Amino acid sequence: MRYASIMAGGSGTRLWPMSTATRPKQLLRFINGQSLLGTSAGRLRGLVDVEKIFICTSNSYADLVLAELPFLSPDRLLGEPVGRDTLNAVGFSAAVIHKIDPQATLAILTADHLITPVTEFQRILHLAFDLAEQNPDYLFTFGIKPTHAATGFGYLECGGAVANCARQVVAFREKPDGATADEYFRSGKHLWNSGMFVWKTATILEQIRIHQPAAYHGLQEIAAHYQTPEFKNKVAEIYPTLPKISIDYAIMEKAPHVATIPMDIDWLDVGSWSSYAQTLPPSADGNRHSVADILAVESEGVVAVSDVPHLVAVVGLKDIVVVNSGNVTMVCPLDQCEKVKLLAQAAQKAYPDGYTG
Repeated sequence: MRYASIMAGGSGTRLWPMSTATRPKQLLRFINGQSLLGTSAGRLRGLVDVEKIFICTSNSYADLVLAELPFLSPDRLLGEPVGRDTLNAVGFSAAVIHKIDPQATLAILTADHLITPVTEFQRILHLAFDLAEQNPDYLFTFGIKPTHAATGFGYLECGGAVANCARQVVAFREKPDGATADEYFRSGKHLWNSGMFVWKTATILEQIRIHQPAAYHGLQEIAAHYQTPEFKNKVAEIYPTLPKISIDYAIMEKAPHVATIPMDIDWLDVGSWSSYAQTLPPSADGNRHSVADILAVESEGVVAVSDVPHLVAVVGLKDIVVVNSGNVTMVCPLDQCEKVKLLAQAAQKAYPDGYTG
């Protein structure tokens, strides 16, 4: 059978002050009134039965996630007591689902991307399920066809054809500098690394056993207690001891059979205010706003965002983002939005009892 697990555990500090430890970005309804998690789950409609959709997230978000996804039963929410990077989020899902169904084919998806057109995404995901079932020794990932020389994404270097449209992954490349990104873009051999996968649960678990045995044995012990009274206690006891490492470093760069399925789609990682701005239509002067109204005099490229009706008035500004949330207003140049996470960390340190909740 076919299953899906959506990784939804990030805290989204680059979208502070709207995204906080108690209200993470994947649960904010700031994309046309929808949350990123709800949108991600909605893309699975018609592809995976709702009772075969799992969410891997932080324990602290459990009630919020269940409220956001009314179809999700509590036993299909896999709560992490602490974050242990993507190897364990992936392995947690795979181990539990494999216990339910040893023949399972599993899609690992993310909760922080906007993907259009949805019909094309669904066509490719259906194809990926077919390929994983026909080629069970392979780990399949999705590569996004680049639209520009981006420095904010990892890349997949592609080799020859494997099956249908899939291509062998020759190497995983880290986020490049500008010159290297331009080389990747012009080469025609590189795709953006989406961080989404499809594989047989038996295959990924075997690779974890070979390359990360400590994680494998811990995850298997956890999965053995799934749907028993001891499950939550076992997760709390074992999960924090697992080695913290990404799935790319731990497995994908070492596994013998890794292929990528190219996706020629619009793919937006809503990870910062500059990327969020791309979801908002610009006015004639290039200003954008969400919930907030904007009054701009001799200003252009200003992004104004609020979670309640609010007027942002600016004069003489260019390429600035202004975010109003609760009792915090954050102002930042659009080209420095990656540094907002540093501001969130500084706020947590300076005001541990307020402004960051």
